[in-house]
Amino acid sequence: MSKLQVLIAQAERIGVIGSPSSTNELALDILASAVNKKLVGELAFFPYSQDAYTNYALGQITEITLRNIWHEDPTMRSLIRQRGRVDSISERQDTHQGQMIISAVFADENDAYRPSILGTVPATGTPIYLADDAILKELLSPYQSQLFYLGYVYGSKPKLPLWFKHFDSGVDGAGEAYHLGIFGKTGSGKSVLAKMILLAYMRHKKMGLFVLDPQGEFSLDLQSTDPTPSMGRILHPALVKGMGRTVEVYNLDRFRLDSWELFGELLTEFGFFFDLGIKAADYQSVAASYLTDYFHDSKKHKLAALDDDAFLAALNHLYQNVHRIYSGGAGIDRVQGFIQEAIQKFQAGQLSPIREKWESVTRFFAETGGKVSIEAIVKKALNLGGSSRPVIVVDLSKRPAGISTAVWDEKIKPLLIDAFLGVLIREAEYAYQGEKSLNTLVVLDEAHRFAPQERENNERKQRIKRNLVDAVRTTRKYGLGWMFLSQTLSSLENEIVQQLRISFFGFGLSMGTEFRKLQELVGGKGEYLKLYQQFRDPHSSFDTASREYSFMTIGPVSPLSFAGTPLFLNAFSDAEAFIVANGLTLQAKMF
Repeated sequence: MSKLQVLIAQAERIGVIGSPSSTNELALDILASAVNKKLVGELAFFPYSQDAYTNYALGQITEITLRNIWHEDPTMRSLIRQRGRVDSISERQDTHQGQMIISAVFADENDAYRPSILGTVPATGTPIYLADDAILKELLSPYQSQLFYLGYVYGSKPKLPLWFKHFDSGVDGAGEAYHLGIFGKTGSGKSVLAKMILLAYMRHKKMGLFVLDPQGEFSLDLQSTDPTPSMGRILHPALVKGMGRTVEVYNLDRFRLDSWELFGELLTEFGFFFDLGIKAADYQSVAASYLTDYFHDSKKHKLAALDDDAFLAALNHLYQNVHRIYSGGAGIDRVQGFIQEAIQKFQAGQLSPIREKWESVTRFFAETGGKVSIEAIVKKALNLGGSSRPVIVVDLSKRPAGISTAVWDEKIKPLLIDAFLGVLIREAEYAYQGEKSLNTLVVLDEAHRFAPQERENNERKQRIKRNLVDAVRTTRKYGLGWMFLSQTLSSLENEIVQQLRISFFGFGLSMGTEFRKLQELVGGKGEYLKLYQQFRDPHSSFDTASREYSFMTIGPVSPLSFAGTPLFLNAFSDAEAFIVANGLTLQAKMF
C-alpha cells in the first residue's frame, strides 16, 4: 500500500458521487454523518480509475442544497403548515447534495503523480474525502521546494499551495513574464497580500523587483524599526534580510529628475509662469515649451546645475520672446513688466515669489546630496549581472512643501510615475535587443488612478495610461512583468485587465458593474462565483483577531489550478503562521 493510500484510509469521508453527473458538473450525495459539518469551501478529493491508472481529482465545494421531495408535495405542505413538521418524513427524508469545482487531477503512474484531466465520469458511489495538508504534501511532493503559502483553503484548515516562479527559464522559472492583478475594496487585505507575494518572489535572488509606491505603503514596511513583523507590516526588513535580499528606498530626497520636459511642466505646476503674468493655461504651456527648448539647445546651462545665471537667462529669454506668446500689446506689456520687476528684485538681493518657485523646481534636478538620476535607479533594478539584485522601492508619498495635496496627487505624482515608466520601457527594449530577459516584476499601487477606464482630459495622465497599456502588451516578451493593485475592477483600463495572467479578487466586487466585470473574467455559468459572493467584509467581524481576508484567484498560480478554475483562500492573519508555513527566517540585524 502506497503512502497516499494510507493517508486516504485515514481521511474523513463526507459523501459519494451521485446522479446526474458529468465531467463538467459532479453531483455529490452527502453522507448522513457529514450533513451537520461545514462543507462549503472545503477542499475535497476522490480517487477513480482512468486509462488503467488511479487518478485523484481535487476541488472545492461551492454549494450545498437540501431536497425533501415529500415536503414539496402540496398535500404535505398543507399538513406541515398546520403541524410544523411530520415526524415520519421531516428531517428523515432529507437529502443533501453538494456542488464541487474540479480544479486539478493527478494520475498515479507508479507513485509518480503527473497532471491529468477528468476525462470520464466516476461511478456513482465513488467516495469523496476531505483533503488535508498531509495528502496535499504527498501529491505535490516533487514540487515542495517551489511551493509558497499565502493562507488557507477558504473556510477550511489545509494551507493552499501556490507557486510564484521567476520569469526566466529553469526549474523554478515560468519561462516568461506574468502580469498580475490584485483587486478589492479598501480594507480587503490586498496590500498585505501584495507584500506576501513580493516576499514569495524575493526567494529568487536573480529576479528584479521594482515597486512604484504612490501611497508609501511598501516603503513604510521596509523602513520599520519594530523588532518583529506584524501581519499589517509583513514586508519587514528582518524578513527581507533573512532571505538574503537588500532593499533600496528612494524618495524625492534621494533621486533627481533629469528631463527638460519635466522641468517645464514643474515650472508650470508651481505657478512660475502664472506669477509672471501668463494667466491662461495654453499660454503657460507655450511659454514652458519656449523655455525648455532654449535650455535644451544651450551648451552653457546644465539641468543638474541651474544657477543664478540660468535664472536670469530664463527671464531674459521669456522677455525677448513674449511676443510669440501674445499677439496683443497689453499682454506683452504686462508680462514684460512682471519680468523686469523680478529681475530688479533679484539684482537688489530681494527674495521674490518667482525666485522661490524657481528654486523649488530646480532642487528636484540638482545633483546635490548624493541624489541619483531616475535612469540610474531603473538600471540598478534591471541589473542582470549581480548574484542578488536589490529590491528597489520608489516612495512618492511625501509631498514637498509648497505644493498642495491636490496638485501633488493629480499633477506632480503622475509626472514622476510617467518619468519612471518611460525609462523602464526604454531599458526593457534595449535588453530585448540584446537578447536578454529582464526577469523583473514592477509593482504599481493605486493603478486605477493612473490607468482609468474612462478617457483622461489631462494629456499627461492619458500618456501614462497609453504607456501602461503598451507595456502590458509588449514587455512580457522582454521578461518584464507588472503587478497592478486597484480598489476597483471596472474602473481600471480594460486592455490591462485582459492582459493579466494571474488575478486575486478580494471582498467588495460582488455588486453592479464590478460583479459583471468579474463574471466576464471568470467565465462559466456563474457557479464559480457562488463561493465568492459569500465573502464577508473583514471589518464586519466582532474584533480584529477574528477578521478573515478572503480572496478568489484565477490563473496559473497553483499546482491545484491547472484546470483553469478559480481557487478560494483565506489569507494569513497571523505573521508567525505565515513565516512558519513558508520556512522564512528573521535576520535580527536591520539594514
